Amino acid sequence: MPATLIQPSTVPGKLLYFTPPKDGSRPITRLNEDAKYGSRYNWIQAEHIVPIENIRGKEDSYTLDSAGFQYYKHTSKYTSFAADEEIEKEYYPESVELIKQLTGAKKVVLFDHTVRRRRPGELDSDPSKRQPVSEVHVDQTTQSATSRVHRHLPESEAPELLKKRFQIINLWRPISNPAYDWPLTLCDFRSVERERDLVPIALIYPDREGETFGVKYSPEHKWKYLKGMTPEEIVLIKCYDSINDGSVSILTPHTAFEDPSTPEGVPLRESIELRALVFYD
Repeated sequence: MPATLIQPSTVPGKLLYFTPPKDGSRPITRLNEDAKYGSRYNWIQAEHIVPIENIRGKEDSYTLDSAGFQYYKHTSKYTSFAADEEIEKEYYPESVELIKQLTGAKKVVLFDHTVRRRRPGELDSDPSKRQPVSEVHVDQTTQSATSRVHRHLPESEAPELLKKRFQIINLWRPISNPAYDWPLTLCDFRSVERERDLVPIALIYPDREGETFGVKYSPEHKWKYLKGMTPEEIVLIKCYDSINDGSVSILTPHTAFEDPSTPEGVPLRESIELRALVFYD
């Protein structure tokens, strides 16, 4: 009888963490490469090898309100993901309804999406050629989350919506093939010390400024992933929650990583993420 191949439940992952600028200046990330600035960053990436657990088979132990992320099975009616206008027309409406169904939210507003296709050697400066993000980060701070509401909702609605609970949630899905290559890993919120681990970084766009969190390394961080996620599986990633009383998770550090247990010859990773403002009664 042939030996059964046993997949390791935990793999070592090389993650890039945030280290503050040596001169004490405000951390900055420029969205697009630009030769006149030299680098996208004025801060330093620090490489750390961390254990990353494959939680396939026990996904139900991790929820949006406990860990900051939650996996679900869902087959999309739309599968081509070829053009932005088509994605907005076909994929957005079903995703709005899906997020409402899974969270119990009363109102969901999708404000953008990114299709990522890993292409070794290509620059990430072209918005149509986004690569997996290979540094630990959190998409939103309190300031940028509130700004998003004002940016994407009418001023007649925004003040009232901000009086109640709201979240920013990413809906992430592999497309075309299972995501064995450079999968997404997420850090359990319960292992994050916000005051110690998170540092605001100014995100500089050509026409405006946003803000994200850089994440400092901590040996207490608990990293998880779902090995071989298929296009029929999704994960909701909490980027922000206005509830700040310690009763629920607030956010989820995350990053792509090179899984050393990836089978040879698998297709390069392709994925789509939708970003949603999620409002509750």
